[in-house]
Amino acid sequence: MKETVLKVNGMVCGGCENRVQNALKTIEGVEKVVADHNTGIVTITSKAEVPENVMKEKIEDIGFEVVEEN
Repeated sequence: MKETVLKVNGMVCGGCENRVQNALKTIEGVEKVVADHNTGIVTITSKAEVPENVMKEKIEDIGFEVVEEN
């Protein structure tokens, strides 16, 4: 299992969390997604090597912004 943590801007409620979680769960290999609108953190657990850019694109496609951390 691999865990990826992304910082996401634009989540303001539980509905936003659900949209992000449901979108990411459509990616093959993603097992579990936990989104928290209070912290802006999305934690993705995958059983396969899922490219991070695929996850980011999926989040941005539904109208949220992934923050690049340096």
